[in-house]
Amino acid sequence: MNSKRPVNLDLGKFHFPLPAITSILHRISGIIVFVGVAFLLYGLELSLTGESGFNRVSELLDSFLAKLITWGILSALLYHLVAGIKHLLMDMGIGEELQSGRAAAKITVVVSVILILLAGVWVW
Repeated sequence: MNSKRPVNLDLGKFHFPLPAITSILHRISGIIVFVGVAFLLYGLELSLTGESGFNRVSELLDSFLAKLITWGILSALLYHLVAGIKHLLMDMGIGEELQSGRAAAKITVVVSVILILLAGVWVW
């Protein structure tokens, strides 16, 4: 029996490097986009049923909660896009080293935050 095995892992003690965090967020944003597309397709389908459906969707999108959800889906999409471009560049051999990987992760976060803020201005 291995007595050095941890019995209780305290996840608060783990500190992930920024490239790992951006990679995890890339996967989470992909899930959010996948689920969000279902809501967006439902809204599209409802709006195409006729004038009453279009007016209903238009009223729904004026609410605070709908704007928040729309901004959340757009934020996930924008982050996923920026992180995906970073991954494509890494697949081409650009930014695979430790230092350039850290720089690419920082650039990913900065560009994503700027785009997410711009999307927030556009939605509100």
